[in-house]
Amino acid sequence: MGPGIRLPAADGSQYEYRLHEPGRFAPLGTAPRSRVAYAAAHVVCNPLVTTNHTFPARLDWDLTLAYRLHLWSYGLGVAEAMDTAQRGMGLDWSVASELIRRSLAEARSVPGALIACGAGTDQLLSMPGVRLDDVEAAYIEQCDFIEKHGGQIIIMASRALAACAQTPADYVRVYGHLLRQVRQPVILHWLGEMFDPALRGYWGSTDLDRAMQTCLEIIGLHAEKVAGIKISLLDSERERLMRRCLPAGVLMYTGDDFHYPELMLGDEQGYSHALLGIFDAIAPAAAAALHALDAGDLQRYTEIFKPTVPLARHIFQAPTNYYKTGVVFLAYLNGHQAHFRLVGGLENGRDLLHLVELFKLADQAGLLSDSEMAVARLRQVLRVSGYV
Repeated sequence: MGPGIRLPAADGSQYEYRLHEPGRFAPLGTAPRSRVAYAAAHVVCNPLVTTNHTFPARLDWDLTLAYRLHLWSYGLGVAEAMDTAQRGMGLDWSVASELIRRSLAEARSVPGALIACGAGTDQLLSMPGVRLDDVEAAYIEQCDFIEKHGGQIIIMASRALAACAQTPADYVRVYGHLLRQVRQPVILHWLGEMFDPALRGYWGSTDLDRAMQTCLEIIGLHAEKVAGIKISLLDSERERLMRRCLPAGVLMYTGDDFHYPELMLGDEQGYSHALLGIFDAIAPAAAAALHALDAGDLQRYTEIFKPTVPLARHIFQAPTNYYKTGVVFLAYLNGHQAHFRLVGGLENGRDLLHLVELFKLADQAGLLSDSEMAVARLRQVLRVSGYV
C-alpha cells in the first residue's frame, strides 16, 4: 500500500485514506493498431496573469505543448483546441488559432504524431444578429487556417448556428457549403446539450431521431469529405444505432465518456474509434488497454479500463461542461503542471469534496503516477481551501 492522508467527509468529519500502488503503464510510443484514438487535450494557463473572460486567455505554452508530447508518447492522437481546451469557456479563437499553429508545428517533430484540430465559429460569440452567411464565413476562416498549417479539421458544433438556424435545411446548407470548400476529409462533431446547453436542438430538432437523420443526410451527401463523426451524447444506444447507419469508410468516433470501453470493443456489427476528453486524464491506462486489444487480450483490456469508468463518470457528472476542472486537477496531481488554475477561473467549477473523490478514484484506477506527490498536492489544495 502507498502513503496515507486524512480526508474530509461531507458531514465535516475526517477519515484516513491509504493509497494503492500506482499503475505500471509505460509509454509505448506507438499508436494502437486496432482503433484510432484521440485524446482531446486541455491547456495549461499562465497563473500569474488575469484569468477572466474580459481578456484573451494567457497560456503557459511550454507546459501546454509538453502535455501534447506526453499524449503522443503513449501513442494517442491529440484532438486540439476542442471543448476540453475550454473553447467557449475562456479560450477564444485568437488564442485557439495560436494553440493550433504551435501544436501542429510540434507534431511535425514527433514521428507518427496524430493530430486533428477544432474549427468552430467562436469569432461570432459577441456579434449580434448573426446570420447563416456569417456562420459559413466564420467556419471557413477557421478551416482555411487549419488547412494552411497542415492540419486535419474537426468541424465543431456551432453555438451561432444553433442560435440562428430555423430548420434542418439550414444545417444541410451550412455543412454542405463547408464540406464543398475543405480540401481534405474532416471529422464532424455532434456535441450534446449536456456538454453545452447552447447546443440544444442541434441539427434542427430536439428530437434525437430527427436530428440524427439530418446529420446522416449531410454525411450521405458529402461522404467523400467526411472521414468520421464524433458524437458526445452520453447515449450508447444512440451511438450504436448511428454507427450502423454510416456510409462505408466513415468512422464513428465515440465521445461517450461514460461507455467508451464497450463502444470501442464493439459488437458483431462494428465498433467505435475514440475522440475523448477522458483520454486526456487516463492516457496511460487508455493506451495500455488499446494495446491489449491489439494483442487480442480482451481480459486485460477490460481489467485496465474497468476502474477508469467510475473516475470518468465522476469527472463528467452534471453539470458536465465543468469536466475540464477535473481533467486539469488530475494533471496537477500527476505533476504535469505546478498549479491548479484554469483559464477563466474554472478551478472553481467543482467543490472540494468532488476533488477529493476524484483523487480517490484516480488512485483506485492506478492513475496517480507518484503517490507521494499526489498526496502533497492534494494537501496543498485542502490547506488553501481552509481545510486543516
